[in-house]
Amino acid sequence: MLAVETYFMSKPVDVGSLKIGQYVLIDGEPCKIVEFEKSKPGKHGSAKARIVAISAFTGQKKNLISPVDGKAEVPLIDKRTGQVLSISGNLLQVMDMENYQTFETPMPDDEDLKNKMASGIEVEYWSVMGRNMVVRRKG
Repeated sequence: MLAVETYFMSKPVDVGSLKIGQYVLIDGEPCKIVEFEKSKPGKHGSAKARIVAISAFTGQKKNLISPVDGKAEVPLIDKRTGQVLSISGNLLQVMDMENYQTFETPMPDDEDLKNKMASGIEVEYWSVMGRNMVVRRKG
């Protein structure tokens, strides 16, 4: 079992320092930023940032509107190597290559990656906020 502190690892950053392609937590969900716009400060307010992001796990579009000098949480992504032990429907059973822990994770959404999944291959998976997802096939 992973240590408790690895489940909720994130760090606060200034909203104004975020960039397209980075990950941010929106409603507790790790999301990849696909659009980022800054508005100019108005007569009575500070500059605002409008962020559109796609959830890493569900694929849902999420929005975040915040002052540029506000704080947002950025998830810390633990990139690891594992071996696919078995495929059962839409679930992969994966064994971590470092600590030999086994877990189940959903099949990747990407069709190319899904077609490359087979028992015995090595994959890179990300552990984010206590959830795992296979990102790519190694080798």
